[in-house]
Amino acid sequence: MSVEVRLPTLLRSAAGGQAIVVADGDTVGDVLRNMALSHPGLEGQILTADGSLHKFVNVYLDDDDVRYLDKLDTKVQEGSVISILPAVAGG
Repeated sequence: MSVEVRLPTLLRSAAGGQAIVVADGDTVGDVLRNMALSHPGLEGQILTADGSLHKFVNVYLDDDDVRYLDKLDTKVQEGSVISILPAVAGG
């Protein structure tokens, strides 16, 4: 199923300048992997080489942090929205 993925400004250039990308998949991980296949510049920007989320990336499915759901195994539905946000730290 197709899912809308909203990209932060930092990643848009790797997706041809697009703020929103549509990708297919049954889980958040499937969608992110398929998105990286369609936009090779995103490969390694969101997922690590072993397939887990980078520490500095926050991923939300319909406003819920996937780290508190089933992480990359979280099921998506038609019309779901995945938002990718860079982690912010300060002191």
